[in-house]
Amino acid sequence: MQLNASQVTVMLPVRDVVRARDFYERALALPSGEERPDGKIVYHCGGAEIALFPKPEGTKAEHTALSFRVDDILAAIADLESRGVVFADYDLPGFKTVGHVCVLGSEKAAWFSDPEGNILCLHEDLAAPSARMR
Repeated sequence: MQLNASQVTVMLPVRDVVRARDFYERALALPSGEERPDGKIVYHCGGAEIALFPKPEGTKAEHTALSFRVDDILAAIADLESRGVVFADYDLPGFKTVGHVCVLGSEKAAWFSDPEGNILCLHEDLAAPSARMR
């Protein structure tokens, strides 16, 4: 078995499937999700799947559940904000956002939550030092 050739599905628990579906399709502009008989809504996104599944108690995660890699994080933030997405800001020792963006080593990142409490992220890879010198 070779897992590297397997389809990857990110499972996100949601209390309210209708509310979550509205957010993913309207605010994040994902194409209409595929409704499954078990109540899941599945989105095909960049070679992976995002599956929203009903869970009455919702999520308990306090970490990033899903991150979207983007080419231009500032443009992506502006686009999502225009559709009502609210980004988190942090000011912690060694971890501070400026304009919703934190630089973390080799990437820039910005976080937001879906209406169900799942923490989502945008990240932009920074060029490697050797690539910047060319």
